[in-house]
Amino acid sequence: MYRVKQFDTTVDLAGFSRWLRGQGVPHRITEEGGHQVLWLEDPEHAEPVLAALDRFLAEPELREAVEHQNQSAVFVRGRWQPSPRHAPLVLGIIIFAVVMVWVTSMGRNEVAAALMVIDPRSYDWTTMAGRVDGLASTMASGQIWRLFTPDFLHFSWSHIIFNSVMLWFLGSQVEWFDGRGRLVTLFLVTSILSNGLQYMVSGPLFGGLSGVVYGVLGYCWLSQRRRPRFQFPPALVTFAVIWMVVGFTALPELIGLGRMANEAHLGGFVAGLGLAAILPVRKK
Repeated sequence: MYRVKQFDTTVDLAGFSRWLRGQGVPHRITEEGGHQVLWLEDPEHAEPVLAALDRFLAEPELREAVEHQNQSAVFVRGRWQPSPRHAPLVLGIIIFAVVMVWVTSMGRNEVAAALMVIDPRSYDWTTMAGRVDGLASTMASGQIWRLFTPDFLHFSWSHIIFNSVMLWFLGSQVEWFDGRGRLVTLFLVTSILSNGLQYMVSGPLFGGLSGVVYGVLGYCWLSQRRRPRFQFPPALVTFAVIWMVVGFTALPELIGLGRMANEAHLGGFVAGLGLAAILPVRKK
């Protein structure tokens, strides 16, 4: 621990301490010889923490705002644990995806065809020329939604559960720290690139939120290097990249997992990295 500052015992630091915990800042407040001492685990936090503390002590209205925020903190003992009210957009996406699993009978009825990039019954998509013609005709008819709706096609409960868990864990952080506008941009761009690449390589018979999940992961990983704010184990990125590479081999089919939407994973990941590189980091 790094000793930051000493205060008189008459100074009430309880609210500020709760706020620090809510921001995921490891710290401790001890009593020594009739004084309070603030300790931080990371000395790089000292300057912004002291600046925030000065404002906290000097501005009564800020103390009231901090107490209000403490009541809805998204960190519990420094760990990211949001509730639905912290990321309603991500929750809405997940709920809609789960509903579509039921509506499409896991991609096995006619409704599923309306969610694919093109209607596979109306076009010859077995060749690249056929896929290009089918996509051009579909877009010209105004069915723009088909660029995004494959995200909501899932073919098993394990498929939707895994994607939902990952999207909630990472997407909720993007919505909270960087705002819903950034999350919407990330969702739209990664959907277009991941679904478009997968379609051009293999045709319309695919679906799932995994392209978006890979996009959010790529965004969080690269943007985190510019300004740390997201919580996820570094090994998660390594595992995801290795799994993406494995997907391009015959191993998943050999072990009974079937063919994976590898191009969607790659397209989403590249899109997420690109957005992290060009979009400014939101200061919150």
